[in-house]
Amino acid sequence: MPAWLISSLRIILLSGMLLGLLGLIIPVFPGITVIWLFITIYGLVFGFGTLGGWLFIFITILTIGGLLVDNFLMGAKAKQEGAHWASLAAAFIAGLIGSFTLTPLGGIAAALLALFAMEYYYQRDHEAAFAVMKSMIVGWGWAFVARFGIGTLMIALWAIWAWG
Repeated sequence: MPAWLISSLRIILLSGMLLGLLGLIIPVFPGITVIWLFITIYGLVFGFGTLGGWLFIFITILTIGGLLVDNFLMGAKAKQEGAHWASLAAAFIAGLIGSFTLTPLGGIAAALLALFAMEYYYQRDHEAAFAVMKSMIVGWGWAFVARFGIGTLMIALWAIWAWG
């Protein structure tokens, strides 16, 4: 394969990964998965080799962690504020349904409203319910920071593999 074609493909794949990284700004956009898919394409086109194989395994583990960190940080922050497990489950379900039936932003709104409603039902205190809802928003912020860091690390590991 000519050097110019190899460089062009690397730049195209890197551009896709950076798009996935920037897409993490949208909470329901699967940016971590997008980054992993472009890295997988690179491996399938250029081969994995020894270094690439080990890095790909580690990148895949990071991908799984990046997919789970969302729910963990959002739920942990809300739970820290006193949220009930049933409220968190209702928020998750409402967010999932809202993301498919409305827009992704509608899914976020549905999750927050469900959390507020359930916590108000349990606590009969709108200020406490609002505090739980606010803590989930803070958890989303921390989840974004964590996913962005994980995505950046995934791209850096791929760069070591691709140009190392």
